[in-house]
Amino acid sequence: MFFKIVALFVPAIFCLANSEDLGFIYNGFNRANLSLDGIAQLTSNGLLQLTNTSRLQKGHAFYPTPINFKNLPNGSNFSFSTTFVFAIVPVVLPGHGMAFVIAPVGGLADSLPSPFLGLFNDNTTGKDTNHVFAVEFDTLENREFNDIDGNHVGIDINSLKSVDSKPAGYYGGKFNNMTLASGQPMQGWVDYDGVAKQINVTLAPMNMAKPNVPLLSIFYDLSPILNETMYIGFSGSTGSVVSTQYVLGWSFKMNGIAQGLDLARLPKIPRVGTKKQSKLLLIALPMISAVVVVITFSMLIYYVGRKRKFTELLEDWELEYGPHRFKYKDLYIATKGFSNKELLGCGGFGRVYRGVLQTSSIEVAVKKVSHESKQGLKEFVAEIVSIGRLRHRNLVPLLGYCRRKGELLLVYEYMPNGSLDKFLYDKPICALNWNQRFRVIKGVASALVYLHEEWEQVVIHRDVKASNVLLDSELNAKLGDFGLARLYDHGSDPLTTHVVGTVGYLAPEQTRTGKATTISDVYAFGAFLLEVACGRRPIDPRVSDEDIVLVDYVFSCWTRGDILEAIDQNLGNEYVKEEAELVLKLGLVCSQTDPAARPSMRQVLIYLEDIVPPPLPEFSLLQNSSLGFTFPGFDHHLATSSSFSADKELSYPSSDSDSLPFTGP
Repeated sequence: MFFKIVALFVPAIFCLANSEDLGFIYNGFNRANLSLDGIAQLTSNGLLQLTNTSRLQKGHAFYPTPINFKNLPNGSNFSFSTTFVFAIVPVVLPGHGMAFVIAPVGGLADSLPSPFLGLFNDNTTGKDTNHVFAVEFDTLENREFNDIDGNHVGIDINSLKSVDSKPAGYYGGKFNNMTLASGQPMQGWVDYDGVAKQINVTLAPMNMAKPNVPLLSIFYDLSPILNETMYIGFSGSTGSVVSTQYVLGWSFKMNGIAQGLDLARLPKIPRVGTKKQSKLLLIALPMISAVVVVITFSMLIYYVGRKRKFTELLEDWELEYGPHRFKYKDLYIATKGFSNKELLGCGGFGRVYRGVLQTSSIEVAVKKVSHESKQGLKEFVAEIVSIGRLRHRNLVPLLGYCRRKGELLLVYEYMPNGSLDKFLYDKPICALNWNQRFRVIKGVASALVYLHEEWEQVVIHRDVKASNVLLDSELNAKLGDFGLARLYDHGSDPLTTHVVGTVGYLAPEQTRTGKATTISDVYAFGAFLLEVACGRRPIDPRVSDEDIVLVDYVFSCWTRGDILEAIDQNLGNEYVKEEAELVLKLGLVCSQTDPAARPSMRQVLIYLEDIVPPPLPEFSLLQNSSLGFTFPGFDHHLATSSSFSADKELSYPSSDSDSLPFTGP
């Protein structure tokens, strides 16, 4: 009777009594006994589904009992072998990938979804105490982890910075490329030789035999990494763009070769958006051809009229941008015809609407920007598409664009809490506390360091201010509105442009030279520091004449010996004195009129992370001006600036234009 019960509940599993030689096989996961968390689930037809179309989520699936990987805590790891069939099905664009993982008990409890694949978080990635081994199948290029491209396989040891990685593919006489996010099943093998200390990772289409040459092969001793007992399984995550990740079958063997999967028994991946043809229509078609002609003609008339309504520009040079271009019709439907009920806000550069994409149910913010000039349009759109490839946790993802009748529509991820300024000004319903403000400041600083130094090109934002900083559901800062941003290659010279930006955040040298640089972004960030700490706009006509300019007011408080007098009264005494003084003084340093005296964003982030005050000169050396200061002798590097391809007018901060519930990314 006991064996009948076992056969009933675990028909797909074969386990050996000795855990040192443990082996199991799942040809599908019907009634499988796995430990699941997050959004992972077992489908009715036997698929292990790690993720679904929910954004910013993670899913884990582990073999339910720990496995011995060595006899002694300080001993050598046993050999092991595993094979599995998986598929990554994108919804619109490829989302984040998945990983096979070996982790200790509770090792992934505090992990985050994108971009950490559900394996680590900001504080744990790179720590030797993780004791995590993983093989990632990643479908996005994340430069903060040194990813080689957006379609790669990597071996991860305690970090998402892979110790070795290669583009996805297999060796069959020659190297053959594979697309991980193709939606097609493919098979992976991970083998570790405990004697030779060698890791092999192999990939191939599902119906192909295991290639003789592995995709990745490195010599690496896992004995210091893996504990005596570990858990094995899979991890997946989603970001602002999602993919559904499936595992169809899985086999594992300790001290041996994993048993081959029975591919014929594996469950099928559900097809998305397919419809069966009507057999009745196929049979009756010859009989009703005349009716079809009439209907077709009527539909053609309707279609022509409707097409004119949704006419959009599409030139040959735009074809290369593929998924980055959205159809105007899709955006029209998503925003309910750009209804005023979906209007999130208006600014100097366009209106922003909330929308829900019909094909994926993803919430987006659509910004309509006028762009009548054809000169430089190709370069402008090329830069917008390039900016769409930026990936950083403190940047609002730019998903793509659409062009129609003199309008440029920019499509961003939707931020539910809107812009930062509504939490700072005009008696906010919910004012941010100091810890939340300081986290926002560091997040924006980190984003600017990425834009200025860490991406493949230099990105000048040109409009850093509170109304362009958006907050997600957890009040994390996301720098947005790249409508004015420009790119140029590292080490190249900037081009002269018309002056653009917002008065109060605009560096003095921009009005003279017309050149936007990384250091002019630093000036705007200085104004941003002061407005977040003081709860005031950089220029506020509602206060006394001598205090209209915020930087002058903070400077006067400093010269009187009480710089904390400038702190937002909504905070009361609930703030960290050292951090508040640092933010205010750093705001003054970044607001100097001499560009060479300002720090780089890298230096600014170091001051903020380490709570180290920036070097400040004597009071006697300060020269007060209407919009900034000069600090002689304060020597910092002046970065080069950006090229420019589309001109905008100056915008002025006011309660009418910048304090809207949501001003768009």
